[in-house]
Parts: sequence; structure tokens; C-alpha cells
Amino acid sequence: MRHEKKKKKRRTWLKVVGIIVLLFILAGGAFAYTVWNSLTNTVDSMHTPIDRKTDKRTKNLALSNREPFSMLMLGVDERDGDKGRSDTMIVLTVNPEKKSVKMLSIPRDTRTEIVGHGTQDKINHAFAFGGAKMSMDTVENFLDIPIDYYMKINMEGFKDIVDAVGGVTVQNDLDFTYEGVHFNKGSINLNGEDALKYSRMRYEDPNGDYGRQSRQRSIIEAVIREGASVSSLTKYDDVFDALSKNIQTNLTFDDMMDIQKHYREASKSITQSTIPGAGKKIDGIYYNIVSDEEKERVQSELKEQLDIK
Repeated sequence: MRHEKKKKKRRTWLKVVGIIVLLFILAGGAFAYTVWNSLTNTVDSMHTPIDRKTDKRTKNLALSNREPFSMLMLGVDERDGDKGRSDTMIVLTVNPEKKSVKMLSIPRDTRTEIVGHGTQDKINHAFAFGGAKMSMDTVENFLDIPIDYYMKINMEGFKDIVDAVGGVTVQNDLDFTYEGVHFNKGSINLNGEDALKYSRMRYEDPNGDYGRQSRQRSIIEAVIREGASVSSLTKYDDVFDALSKNIQTNLTFDDMMDIQKHYREASKSITQSTIPGAGKKIDGIYYNIVSDEEKERVQSELKEQLDIK
């Protein structure tokens, strides 16, 4: 059943940042003007503000001052008449002084308090109950760090984003076949459709959902590389079109410009991780239970990354 809740994750902040970096470094003259207009229209269509404040910050975040920030990436499988669940939840913490990005995957079955709903439930249910705002509030409470931004990706259109950058290349550590496609060990090239399948499989993986999360993160990194490549500039129309149709974020255009200016070095060092737990059934429902010790360890790492005392 979980296997049916498909389409997971990705390709978001990385992509926007990569394209913006390209724009400034490579574009010139009238061509740059054309790209710029297309970019601004794309950002306008993606921008979806959220009315929320965090009590995890004592002052407003200033990207122009190179302050570390966090972003919650939500991979949502949206269908007609269904708000969907965030089957993929990744928290990015970005520190420009350390020139690093930490990418934390949160297993979707993780049991926690759903802030604003008054229940203990699977963390990915927060989106179904209260959209991106409740997801941000819930993850913020779970990790005890401020969640500054969100980016929601409609996974139904994920393959369009991968195809728009010309496909991706990943290093595959597990030989397997999924939905009619065989994935060999080693370096493999994936188009959008195959990337979706590659990122969805988990039942044949000896590491289960953790193995799937690792493949998802490898796809994200691959999209970053492709989005920041010279060849992607010639595909900007397709890239921007795929972004505008499938991504929503509370990042403004000025925020993105500040990220391009002050944070692009951080994207060169990305550390992947997850927050492990133990499977347990409660009232007949399967949950991922994270111990207090493990939660405190992860919280401490993220606070250090965000320079939070």
C-alpha cells in the first residue's frame, strides 16, 4: 500500500539555485535579458507565501548577512480531489561560512506530535491535515530548530524536471529491477521516468526505506550538478516551465538572489543523513519510533550547522 503512494521527492532548491548561478555566471547581453524575464516569471508563479512565525529565532533571518538557514522540502503526490501526503520530507540546513549543506531525510512513518492537530501520528500526515504550514510547524517541533523556508514539489511532475535538465547520472550500489526497468550496479544514466522508479523502490532493498531515501538523495545531488552545468543554460525554457508547474515555495525573488550571491559555495559540500528509528505497531498501525537519544543527537548536529546555541 505504501508502495502505491508513489513519487517521491526532490529536485527543488538545488535546481533553482543551480539555474540562478548559471544565469549570473554564464548569461550575457540580450540572451541574459531573455533568461532574466523568464526567470522572474517562473519565480512569481512558484512563490506561495505562508503566514507563520517561528519562536525558534530571536530575530528575523537575514540572508543578505550570510546567516545559516533551513528549508523543508516536501515531495507530495497530489491527485484530483486529494490534498496528498508528503511522502518525502528532507530538511536542508545551509551554512555559508562552513560552506556546507546538511541534507536530512525524515522517514515518512516517523511518529511524532502533529503540531496544530493535537495528535500523535506519522509525520507525513501533517501535510494532509494542514498543508505546508503544519508540516513546517511539526518538523520544527520534532527537530527543535527553526524551519525558515519550504519548497513543495509535485512528484507527479518530477520526471519533467529531471528531463528538463537532460536526465541525471547516479552511482548505483544495488542491482535491481523495478516496474520493468533494470538498474545495474555502477554509474547509470536516468531519464525522468526511470529516475522516479529508481527513487521509489524499497521492498527489494535490504535497507528498506533507508535505502530508498539514500537513492532519493543521490537523485537530488545529481539534479544539482546538472542544474549548475553549462549545458543546462540552453534548456532554460524547459527547466523554468517544469519548475513553475510543479514547485511552490515561500522564497521570494530577492531571497533567491541573496542565496545565489552568498550561499552558492555551500552547495559544493553536501552531507546526506537520515534519522533512524525502530519499527513498531501501535493499535495495528506501523510507525518509525525515534529514540530520545537519537533525536537529541540529530538536533545537536543541526543546531551546530545553523550556529544555534
